[in-house]
Amino acid sequence: MADKDESRSTPLGLYERNTGGRVTGIEVIAVVLSLLWLLGAGVFFFLLGSATSGDQALRFMTTLLVIFLPVAMIWVGATAARSSRVMREESARLQAAIDGIRKSYVAQSQQGRSAGAGDTTIAKKLDEIAEAQKKTEIALATFTSTRDRDRIDLMRPAPKPVDPAEQPADQAPLPLGTPAEDLAPPLARSDFIRALNFPETAEDEEGFAALRKALKDRQAAQLIQAAQDILTLLSQDGIYMDDLRPDRARPEIWRRFADGDRGRQIAALGGVRDRSSLALAAGRMKQDPIFRDTAHHFLRRFDKMLTEFAGTASDSEIADMSDTRTARAFMLLGRVTGMFD
Repeated sequence: MADKDESRSTPLGLYERNTGGRVTGIEVIAVVLSLLWLLGAGVFFFLLGSATSGDQALRFMTTLLVIFLPVAMIWVGATAARSSRVMREESARLQAAIDGIRKSYVAQSQQGRSAGAGDTTIAKKLDEIAEAQKKTEIALATFTSTRDRDRIDLMRPAPKPVDPAEQPADQAPLPLGTPAEDLAPPLARSDFIRALNFPETAEDEEGFAALRKALKDRQAAQLIQAAQDILTLLSQDGIYMDDLRPDRARPEIWRRFADGDRGRQIAALGGVRDRSSLALAAGRMKQDPIFRDTAHHFLRRFDKMLTEFAGTASDSEIADMSDTRTARAFMLLGRVTGMFD
């Protein structure tokens, strides 16, 4: 039917504006008023107006204005009323659309929260894995019970075997009074370097094996203990040696430092360029006396170790040592304290 609403559904479940025209009560009233006015004006001018006299042209213009001007005003008012009704309908339709959008947004937000719960769990587990990897630097705490027993000096030469010919034939060798430290084999440089880097992960069997061997050596254990303490304090400020990428110095510069050279000749050892780590360590050095004492103790231990190590190690071994976590901590703190200036 012509007067039936022609509408279609929108994605939001609403209805669009009617596209088909229809006659409303406003048009009916306008037509009735127009006909009544025309009828009344016609009766007045054509039946009662014949008795008047005057200018015919002026009379004709007045007749037209009196007849058609009110009709025009009636239809102007009808059009305005129709426009007002359309605006009210559009406002109601717009409000319904806004409500539908709001409901759709709320539904999508609820779905997003339910779907994001799984992502939050995954992100949490990833954070836990990353935290566990960073804490491997202090994994040597497992071996604290072995630090104070059965240790030998770092890279002490193996004891010379006793010539059997010098022993009396009727006397068996009685090594009474010989320290147990002198009977153990010396610590290999490769194990010492591996221990300075600490185990990479909890499954790093080679790293833990090297660490066990190093903890049996007096000087190596003292250095590792000092390195563990300072690395633990640095980690409290979010400073991890794996995050540092220092400029590597040549082995001869490490040898110069071990020989006592200072100043610009060994400035390349301060190759740590991470500004945030330098700033955090410098601030902690000024404000925390425990951190400051621990750092100076570590620097002294490393300096003493390097003096002995550089005298017998090859260039490749010095290069490997300089790339360990312990050496990176030395480079960081040495630059903070001005040791390389």
